[in-house]
Amino acid sequence: MKKQCFNPYMPSWEYVPDGEPHVFGDRVYVFGSHDEFNGCVFCTGDYVCYSAPVNDLKDWRYEGVIYKKNQDPAQDGRMVLYAPDVTQGPDGRYYLYYVLDKVGFVSVAVCDTPAGKYEFYGYVHYKDGTRLGDRKGDMPQFDPAVLTEGDVTYLYTGFSGNHMTDRIGAMATVLGKDMLTVEKEPSVIVPGDCYALPEKEAEAAALEQQKRAGGTNPYVLASVENWAGFKDHAFFEAPSIRKVGDTYYFVYSSQVMHELCYAMSKNPTDGFKYAGVIVSNCDVGISSYKDALMPTAYGANNHGGFEKINGKYYIFYHRHTNGTWYSRQDCAEPIEIASDGSIAQVEITSCGLNGGALEGKGEYSAYIACNMFMAEKPSMYVGGEGCPKIVQDGRDGDEENGYIVNIKDGATVGFKYFDFKDVHEIGLTVRGYGWGNFEIRTEWNGPVLGTIKCDYTNFWEERKTTVKIPDGIKALYFTYKGGGVVQLQKFRLD
Repeated sequence: MKKQCFNPYMPSWEYVPDGEPHVFGDRVYVFGSHDEFNGCVFCTGDYVCYSAPVNDLKDWRYEGVIYKKNQDPAQDGRMVLYAPDVTQGPDGRYYLYYVLDKVGFVSVAVCDTPAGKYEFYGYVHYKDGTRLGDRKGDMPQFDPAVLTEGDVTYLYTGFSGNHMTDRIGAMATVLGKDMLTVEKEPSVIVPGDCYALPEKEAEAAALEQQKRAGGTNPYVLASVENWAGFKDHAFFEAPSIRKVGDTYYFVYSSQVMHELCYAMSKNPTDGFKYAGVIVSNCDVGISSYKDALMPTAYGANNHGGFEKINGKYYIFYHRHTNGTWYSRQDCAEPIEIASDGSIAQVEITSCGLNGGALEGKGEYSAYIACNMFMAEKPSMYVGGEGCPKIVQDGRDGDEENGYIVNIKDGATVGFKYFDFKDVHEIGLTVRGYGWGNFEIRTEWNGPVLGTIKCDYTNFWEERKTTVKIPDGIKALYFTYKGGGVVQLQKFRLD
């Protein structure tokens, strides 16, 4: 088989969520936080980086650890590194912005190269030296995103959990040439759910919150007249910022968490209007192959951004594994920006950066599944009753070792997309205490094209059947019908 790229595009044992892609020179670099398999909390690892040539997104390279959590002077031995972002400053150096948990200020590290060893640089602060986030009345800083234009850097931060009246929304702050000093104080550009209201109501509620907080410098309430448009898609967390032509795109995770939405403006610190959803990590909102409200994967928190790579745009996001919130993996999908600037929501797939469908022949690991659900009782959020989940054997850094467990009666596992040509046999490598059959389909609720018997086996063994898969670009679904619980390691198309 030719070299291909899957989702997730990093190794099966790597857990880098919150991915922010940036093209520097002739490579694209992805910066994110760092989970662990079977992790107990978010972001327990040091920052690592992966990169690929812009003209070959199938050739990802591990760049190593770029910044350790103990390098920040504020580290007390108990804090982790949350989602970061990187920008190239006016001096040509690269600046990494991040927030430690348990604090509300933004830290900055610097390096001469995009994926070298970053060194602590300082904290974002007001002109009097007070750290942004420490002043009375400041909302805590969270999930920094940065965009540099000339000598000015725009910093976007915020967290507005559901019904949190003390967190108005996402903030934009203007920094000076030194990449640390606040030149224009924060303004709220996108509302949290408590403030996604008509103009007068939103302004009154936000000003009342500021009065209660006793802030010495109440935030500027930018674009309050647009805030009603964010209803049901209000800001939650995960700011990301890009500029396309003369338009700024603010990407964020909404109050339902699983979707990455976007807002647009001609001004980096004002005028943002809600524009739509780019991707959901459980495909809610997609109606091309199922009901729009039906989740077909674990849905939970989401974070990412888009980037133009070799002339094409891609949205990066993360999925959840291990049946928890704490073992997330980065994925990506191609997107299209229409002539009016809009972006249509895209499906989650197994072939994201591959440049098209996967080859409809050969052997594939089960961990590249993009759909896993129980049709009778689909669960939108991680840990749903009876849902299959992706796990691994061994430690992070071992050879490819991901597979799917907890496959019970009615569970469906799906892969998208393959370019099928003359496929007459399918084999599944399975193990477990099961007695039943896997039904083979090219639509999750379509006609059964064949069945593979699955019986009791302690070790990985292949079960196969003859089947005629129609030629063309199609999905592949396996639905288990029977008793017991089965595990799936890989499948083969012949």
